[in-house]
Amino acid sequence: MKKLMTAFIAIIIVSAALIVTINQLNSAQGYAGADTLTVYNWGDYIDMELIDQFEEETGITVIYETFDSNEAMMTKVQQGGTTYDIAVPSEYMIEKMKEENLLIPLDHAKLPNLKYIDTRFMDLPFDEGNHYSVPYFWGTVGILYHPEMLPGKDFTSWDDLWDPELENEILLVDGAREVIGMGLNSLGYSLNDKDKTHLQEALDKLNKLTPNIKAIVGDENKLLMANEEAAVALTWSGDARDVMWENEALEYVVPEEGSNLWFDNMVIPKTADNIEGAHAFINFMLDPEVAAQNTEYVSYSTPNKEALEYLPAEIVEDERFYPSPELTARLEVYENLGKEMLGYYNELFLAFKMHRK
Repeated sequence: MKKLMTAFIAIIIVSAALIVTINQLNSAQGYAGADTLTVYNWGDYIDMELIDQFEEETGITVIYETFDSNEAMMTKVQQGGTTYDIAVPSEYMIEKMKEENLLIPLDHAKLPNLKYIDTRFMDLPFDEGNHYSVPYFWGTVGILYHPEMLPGKDFTSWDDLWDPELENEILLVDGAREVIGMGLNSLGYSLNDKDKTHLQEALDKLNKLTPNIKAIVGDENKLLMANEEAAVALTWSGDARDVMWENEALEYVVPEEGSNLWFDNMVIPKTADNIEGAHAFINFMLDPEVAAQNTEYVSYSTPNKEALEYLPAEIVEDERFYPSPELTARLEVYENLGKEMLGYYNELFLAFKMHRK
């Protein structure tokens, strides 16, 4: 009997050790449970002090991973190898993720702080009723430029970029929707145009811009502009504000023809293992004071109307980054073009880049 008891105790000890080992392996591989939460977000897109605050308030440990494109994010979620509990896709990608059944519906009863989001940014076409997504940040695409490097030069229209005086002075973001969209907007067409004749017109016009283009770049556009190594950049409003804090001589404008109004949104992917924790995290990020702190760190525009009360007046009264309703009415949200048409946009963008060589 004593031998049996000893064997039984040994089995319990081995089993307990095995459970601990499995839990450690799961944690190392990014598998979340009730006490962990895996967040998948863009790089440098949250104040990490808020992660610490959330962990302290909830007892949930956050595993934080980053991606550099919507497409990379979606591929990882599709593969399902990691239990991402929160992801932050852009609006057009939410449509694609919904179509492929990659998102879990939100329980609004668990998101009381949703009431703080400005109604202008709710119930948009890419997610009517906000059944799957909650706005995180928003902004525009426009022109960042150095007035002192370009005396007397204003940028009120996209066509201003084709001025011969700007030879080898323009930086473009490395994005098909942004660059092809600029070409379409300059011709008075929609950012979501599917007419191939219009798209070819846009490409032809963009090819004429080639002499003015210094480089097509990623995040380095901020450093190049801050150091005055280029005079003009096509960029996102949040990046523009970042650079303008580094170099106060810079200006940012959204051209009169209109541009992109973009949104990044918090969602719960199908891979989620901690749905309760995911709702708690989203609700935490919707707290006005939390949203305000995050806004000051990230620099992009917050959709949280109550958070504006906690932000400096010089931020919320700056119409370059919180544009008037009249301007926002001329802006367009990117729509999901469909796989075939998105591929065509990418082909045109590649052709444009090849034309530069």
